[in-house]
Amino acid sequence: MFFGLFGGKKEKELGRVVHYFDKIQVAVLELYGNLSVGDKIKVARGEAEFTQSVDSMQIDHQDVKSAGKGQEVAIKVAQPAKAGTRVYKA
Repeated sequence: MFFGLFGGKKEKELGRVVHYFDKIQVAVLELYGNLSVGDKIKVARGEAEFTQSVDSMQIDHQDVKSAGKGQEVAIKVAQPAKAGTRVYKA
């Protein structure tokens, strides 16, 4: 039996991808917590996952340094991230 992720701490979900623009590799995230430029995130769906830093983010096409619970932000992602993909702080 497995308890947690290989005995590590349980990760807190930061948000979910609500839309992905494949031509420009941008994901729109609905946030469940706070996110700032410079934070590391883990993007995971099923077996596929990757970790990256948030280099920039936008709300309504305006650059922002941070965003909080309930907001939707757009960030450039290193790999495709379909709607429903979960995002965690890394």
